[in-house]
Amino acid sequence: MKKQQICILGSTGSIGTQALDVINQHPDRYEVYCLTANNRWQQLVMQARIFQPAAVVIANEDHYDNVREALDDLPDIKVYAGAEALNQIVEAEPIDMVLTAMVGFAGLDPTIHAIKARKKICLANKETLVVAGELICQLAQEYHVPILPVDSEHSAIFQSLVGEGDNEIEKILLTCSGGPFRLFDDERIKTVTAADALRHPTWDMGAKITIDSATLMNKGFEVIEAKWLFGVPVDKIQVLVHPQSIVHSAVQFCDGSVKAQLGVPDMRLPIQYAFSFPERLSLNGDRLDLFASHSLEFFEPDLQKFRCLALAFEAIRQGGNMPCVLNAANEVVNEAFRKDRCSYLQMAEIVDKTMQQATFDKNPSLDTYFQTDAEARRIAESLL
Repeated sequence: MKKQQICILGSTGSIGTQALDVINQHPDRYEVYCLTANNRWQQLVMQARIFQPAAVVIANEDHYDNVREALDDLPDIKVYAGAEALNQIVEAEPIDMVLTAMVGFAGLDPTIHAIKARKKICLANKETLVVAGELICQLAQEYHVPILPVDSEHSAIFQSLVGEGDNEIEKILLTCSGGPFRLFDDERIKTVTAADALRHPTWDMGAKITIDSATLMNKGFEVIEAKWLFGVPVDKIQVLVHPQSIVHSAVQFCDGSVKAQLGVPDMRLPIQYAFSFPERLSLNGDRLDLFASHSLEFFEPDLQKFRCLALAFEAIRQGGNMPCVLNAANEVVNEAFRKDRCSYLQMAEIVDKTMQQATFDKNPSLDTYFQTDAEARRIAESLL
């Protein structure tokens, strides 16, 4: 069997490192063609030494000399730098699939280049579909490229739909843990810090996504992503707070039947399923023990407490470039909160005001998305 050549965009992050573990467990099937990172050049070098890819890309050009010198004794590994290098490397002929594990708007452009190069997309960068879902779906259809979801929730929905053909979806049940502030009252939530928000109760993720999970903006992004991935209107997507994180999501069909995917919180499973679909491969790790799962609870999210989730629903209902505005403003306030430049509650306030002030475009082009992203960031920064 020919080994599948994989390019990992964002190999030093949480998804990227777990993907490398999956590849390491199946060296007969998968091989790393390219690894990329933004700032963690030392970790990128370490990964390159272990997996011996054909190329590495460090997006932050300031670190290029460091990476090149550190890999100087491995001349078979080509070293590139910069955003344009990311766009070019995904088009490399040997690559079979691209895992888009970059965080934020920066993942959009290389994903588009990968689609146009007809590479299978294993999508972990949710902002790609949040910002430009309609465009990405059109391109995927035009170039006959499969997009396999890597988010645990979307993978669960995808797994629940396998074998269902054109059977009508009545509702998508999108679960979330509720984050660390689920039980906080209004007074207590006013004073939470970034350190508090980074203590996620069930998942081990990067800082940006962990903060988004604390505000439930991450779940709002996943609502938008689910709309595009599965072709359902937003009113057929219901968010369920499920603190145990055992039911990763479910689908209710027109006959009332509900199919769900259950498992321990382990991102390697959806990563591997995206790599191997339609096959299921063995995976080392914990197994779900239903006898130990004494209760499975489900609650409606509090949209007053978690305004970011409400804003995401508002953005996708408005459509056009508004989800792009939502994402750009959120990236600004997320970083600001981590650097103590704004409070927890101010994040939603600034995102809301940015959505009100940004230029709305009902039918955006790719250029519009880049202009919108820049404008929304300026507005959010000024509001800070």
